Amino acid sequence: MKSFIKGCTFLLLLFLAVSCGNAEDDVNFPLNTGDGLGEGIPVDDCLNFPENDLVLSIQDQFVTLPGKVSIFFKVSDTEGDPVPGLTAEQFTIYEQGRNDDCFNTISTSESQARISPNSQIFSTNTLLVLDLSNSVLSSSLEELKSATTSFVNNVMPENANESFKMAIYWFDGEDELHLLNELTSDREALTGAIAGITTDISNDPSTDLYGAVIKATDTASELLANSTQGGKIGAASVVIFTDGTDQASRFTQSAAQQKVDNANPNISFFSIGLGSEIDTQVLSDLGKTFSVFAGNKEELEETFNDISFRVSQQANSFYLFEYCSPKRDGSGENNLAIQVSTGSRQGAVQTKFSANGFTGGCE
Repeated sequence: MKSFIKGCTFLLLLFLAVSCGNAEDDVNFPLNTGDGLGEGIPVDDCLNFPENDLVLSIQDQFVTLPGKVSIFFKVSDTEGDPVPGLTAEQFTIYEQGRNDDCFNTISTSESQARISPNSQIFSTNTLLVLDLSNSVLSSSLEELKSATTSFVNNVMPENANESFKMAIYWFDGEDELHLLNELTSDREALTGAIAGITTDISNDPSTDLYGAVIKATDTASELLANSTQGGKIGAASVVIFTDGTDQASRFTQSAAQQKVDNANPNISFFSIGLGSEIDTQVLSDLGKTFSVFAGNKEELEETFNDISFRVSQQANSFYLFEYCSPKRDGSGENNLAIQVSTGSRQGAVQTKFSANGFTGGCE
């Protein structure tokens, strides 16, 4: 049995609000290099599958006696956008043993194929970082509180789930990233903290945007390292909101950009800009995964909702697919291909597993 002893990897992105946005790649995992298949390989030509519209990137795999095969993977399209909401019925399993010239289809129902909860092996942390400098507190605080409350409610499950956690930080002109609410899976605690923000929360009216980016990246890196202990697979995302440019000049733009560019590839960066005083190019570069800009405070909630939609999509594009193999002890190592179809799109990936010790009775 192969155990989860690899720390690898998740969370976030959007649709343009009334202004414009910037999107690059989806989150890239260390395993997902080259053809993007992670631990998998392209399927054998004997299957004669069409060209992939979807990419199945295997993050980890293992077997459990008496005969269960489990594959943990991410599904995205060829543009890197996540594909959430797939069901077991949309997957087809193919196995090839040593006596098979090509692969044989395995019945999804007879093999008890299923999509299983992945909370034991996957976690994702979101850092929401808010500009609470004087310009926000004096002119758009109530709109920001409403928008961020919607964001939390959209991203966090109604029932607490340890796989999904969020922390909220804020910044002004001080050389500090202030903690509003610690990392938690309790969305009521998060929305309660937002409701408690008042206009007198800040003691420095300036804006230390670059310092906030640097500190938030360091914090996300620490959270990612902690969440991937014990063999878990994890990801983190940083969502930064501001209504202006860096005024404190404590740190340079290049230092902040370097911190973002050199961060663990399992950390996604998003930026939300409000109003006419922002530098859209700077925010696009810092929010390298996705950036979006609202022209006025009335557009804030729609903008935050767009981001929350993408965050949820990405988190739900990871699947733990399990089935009971008909292979038995003595058959040795077998090839496995998994194909997924949704609408007119399809994708497939190939891997292998050992059937040593396999018997009947798999559930």
